[in-house]
Amino acid sequence: MGLSTGIRALDDVLGGLQPGRFYLVAAVPGAGSSLIATAAARTSALDHHQPVLYAASGLTRADIAARIVAAHLPVDYRRLRAGRLTPTEQDDTAALHHHLAQAPLYIDDGTDLTTDAIAESVPDLPGLALVVVDRLQTTEDPRLPLSGPAQIADAAQALAHLARTHELPVLAAVDTDDPQLIAALSLDITITLTRDADQIHATVTERDLGPQATLTLHADLAHARITDPTHPHPSPVTSAPPIVTPHAPAQPSQTPLQAPTSPSPDPTATQPTPTAHTAAPRRPSPRRTTTPPPPQGGYANRDYSYFTGMITRAVDEALHDHDGDITTATEALVKKAVPNAMALFEATRVGGNYEHTVYPETLEFLRKKTKDGADEIWEGRHNWTNTHLTDALHNGTHPPITVNALDTNASFLSAFKTHLPIGALIHDPHGGFDPKRSGIYRLPTRPTWHHPDLPDPIGNRREDGPVLLDDATIRLLIRCARLGLCEAPHITECWTSGASEGLLEKFRRVLTEARTSALETDDTVTVEYIKAMYSKFTSTIGESSVNRDIRRPDWMHIIRSQAFANLWYKSHRAHSNGLAVVRVRGTDELHVAGNWRTVFTEGRLTTQMKQKDQYPLPRKNAR
Repeated sequence: MGLSTGIRALDDVLGGLQPGRFYLVAAVPGAGSSLIATAAARTSALDHHQPVLYAASGLTRADIAARIVAAHLPVDYRRLRAGRLTPTEQDDTAALHHHLAQAPLYIDDGTDLTTDAIAESVPDLPGLALVVVDRLQTTEDPRLPLSGPAQIADAAQALAHLARTHELPVLAAVDTDDPQLIAALSLDITITLTRDADQIHATVTERDLGPQATLTLHADLAHARITDPTHPHPSPVTSAPPIVTPHAPAQPSQTPLQAPTSPSPDPTATQPTPTAHTAAPRRPSPRRTTTPPPPQGGYANRDYSYFTGMITRAVDEALHDHDGDITTATEALVKKAVPNAMALFEATRVGGNYEHTVYPETLEFLRKKTKDGADEIWEGRHNWTNTHLTDALHNGTHPPITVNALDTNASFLSAFKTHLPIGALIHDPHGGFDPKRSGIYRLPTRPTWHHPDLPDPIGNRREDGPVLLDDATIRLLIRCARLGLCEAPHITECWTSGASEGLLEKFRRVLTEARTSALETDDTVTVEYIKAMYSKFTSTIGESSVNRDIRRPDWMHIIRSQAFANLWYKSHRAHSNGLAVVRVRGTDELHVAGNWRTVFTEGRLTTQMKQKDQYPLPRKNAR
């Protein structure tokens, strides 16, 4: 028996989804082809913990996640999308969200999704069991490569070849039941759906043998799913035989497979139950999960306890699994930081004002030139020493000083408050700066800096010719120009999208609130876990095989540059308040001379500074 589609009647006829075979589900829009695709993906990933690549063309991962949640619990799809769930349904959704964060379901909803891109992803997913393509579109859309009659024909053949060469079942949905188009494709197996009210008639056809059977299935559209006709809504699947009208003898009845429509009163239970999806999944899920909106009141007048509870539960489970050993529990949490951070981020984006693009086309200058190399973006990384001051100290023309080595707290977390591009970057050959947009900017030459007592806002890098700077660095240069410290940047070319400073704002607030609570209780495990979440989120959202949920190298650069910019602002604040700025390093290291506590608040919160060291200059052994 191959992989289950999640519909027992269909499994009985197909023998499951077999390795090396390509299955095309053909139906007009609204007849259920995408629901078949979703059912197969969630059954393999959630129930059987088999890695699934879900290539979504024309759909977002939010759409897919909502269908999975609605079908799997089940819960009313419309109320779920509208955020009108009952408290019990909210609890069930939250529990399922936890499992979605662990399930090996890899969703690619990039705008540049092609069969070549799908094929390139397959070797990068160890143990991949199923590829789902949802969907091939007959109406040509220049924004969707998998659209148009000619493209559908090419895509179908390429996907059939992918199935054969990688010995994988590949299932694709197409939004037509045109018999001429389907016959012209000449594919292994075609499942043609026609809908009659709450019934769906599915005809299974093999290329060399013709029609094999027609099944009558139930269209449970309230829960975004297709079920066996004997499935009593919304109870678990029964073992009654399906309705099958044979064109050829139907296969003998098989032992019923666990369907993903079974309700789970406690999906987070640690003890095994008859539902397969309670077992601990192995891999993260790159998707947006649909979680209920949090109640009001708390940080910034909002209560984020639902989201901070996700962090608390993960820590409690790790400590339980490792018998209270803080070291091993922390190590385990750090290993899960990337998928768990992505799950939390996606949860905080539910109900957001903007639907950000997860996999836009990667522009050439944002691509790494080698596996361990860098792209062409110039970040304002600091590695600066006030040589004007140190030379005077060594020459004896300046009296000795005591230097305080200060450290900013959670610099990357604070940098989440930055202007990020929402969609794919669009080229403007005329350049210029629009504060309502964000992206990458080309300057004809490196801006000059003539202030020896302050670090250069774009770092120490020295290269001739044009430079590519990201949004955070450009906004810093504009701020410096307004302060009269330099000329405004001359932007000759740019690649931007509409921007929002709020894309990561709820995510930042949740992590900040959880971190603050952990510091108050001296909870070192949670502090280290949160640090791993925000730092690894930043470092893996570019080109990283560790994080396949999102590919936004522009975001990665902007966040990192915002951290560098935030440190520059602190150095300028220190200088403006009479402190001598001695050294500035990376995103968090600021060395100053003078009474720094009159300028900064001491502590471990994100808005505070802490002292790591104190030393004299010039040093005695240097004289």
